[in-house]
Amino acid sequence: MRQRALLTLAASGALIGAGMLVFGPLAHGQIGDFSRQERGRELVAAGDCVACHTAPDGQPFAGNRPIGTPFGTIYSANITPDAETGIGAWNEEQFYRAMHEGVASDGRRLYPAFPYPWFTKATRGDVDDIRAYLRTLEPVRSAQRPNEFTWPLNHRIAMAGWNRLFFTPGEFKPDKNQSADWNRGAYLVEGLGHCGACHTPKDVFGADKTSQRYQGSEIQNWFAPNLTGDKRTGLGTWSDQDIVAFLKAGHNNRTTAYGPMAEVVKDSTSKMSDADLKAIAIYLKSLPAAPAEEPSAAQGTAMSAGKSIYGDQCSACHQLGGDGVKNMFPSLKGSAAVQSRQPLSVVRLILNGGHPASGPAIPNALSMPSFGWKLSDDQVAAVATYIRNAWGNQAEPVSAGDVKALRDSVQAVNSAY
Repeated sequence: MRQRALLTLAASGALIGAGMLVFGPLAHGQIGDFSRQERGRELVAAGDCVACHTAPDGQPFAGNRPIGTPFGTIYSANITPDAETGIGAWNEEQFYRAMHEGVASDGRRLYPAFPYPWFTKATRGDVDDIRAYLRTLEPVRSAQRPNEFTWPLNHRIAMAGWNRLFFTPGEFKPDKNQSADWNRGAYLVEGLGHCGACHTPKDVFGADKTSQRYQGSEIQNWFAPNLTGDKRTGLGTWSDQDIVAFLKAGHNNRTTAYGPMAEVVKDSTSKMSDADLKAIAIYLKSLPAAPAEEPSAAQGTAMSAGKSIYGDQCSACHQLGGDGVKNMFPSLKGSAAVQSRQPLSVVRLILNGGHPASGPAIPNALSMPSFGWKLSDDQVAAVATYIRNAWGNQAEPVSAGDVKALRDSVQAVNSAY
């Protein structure tokens, strides 16, 4: 009896051992892969990949979103694991080269609308984890539409010259004189977050004006605000917590995200950890203020007309003193966005209205109504000038010509934002 029990125990042990040989490595691989995939999911959110790689009404990450540039329209690539039209046949080395050098698997040079000048800062481990996550997506067959560029930019070889002039590949190098949080924030802002892609002005070649880093820039008829420490138009009076709250929920006690930034919050920053958002805030707060600009004085007639329109049309929500209502209607008094170098965002919101960042984790049903249908160009210019120069605000006045030009550009836009 004792001998039979020993034989049974030995046989069971052999089966368990065989099972570990067969299933052990697989189980370990699955656990390890899941960890990488989950980390990749977080990194894909930090890079806001879904925004550019998803067409309106298209499937996530299947590409073909039209991206307007000063040089023409480019259509984003399919980054689902479809073997023929996506990146399913790409190996790790090819994917890293695309992220790090801007070169596709077939050797074609990519256009910098794909932000490889920033993604090159990502570490090899992070890039491999991003690929590991993308390979978990459902493959979608979606061939990339041809880009609509004029000669000579329709020839990708032109990008070789652009890269030689404006692109420096290389992973992020931590600054030993800064804290771990500062370096983490710098890694995210300068790398996967590619904040400078929108917030840094561009030259005639579409490259960053490096002397004006993060000082604000026009993008798609919006103005991406100044992120430096300027107290009037930048983040100089914001606390770390103000920045974290804005990136997490799309609003804080100072302002609300509209336009492309609302999309960034919904798809990217609202999904990042509090620790990473805090690190971003620490890095942004370290950016020195841009040299102060002295705006022209607003004319009295425009201010008086604007004050009257504001009282009739705007004060119910934003209050007569421009203070807004906490967590409902943004304050205009002291707002950096309102006093931005260019009035594009203010005028566009008056003309078209806008939807704030909103999603399952950050619901917000309070939209800015459109006034473009009932206010003339002169009236919009007057009220925009007023809110940019009332309650201690100070910014360049807005002309009716400015409003007409923007109205002509955005009058057909009424859905995306």
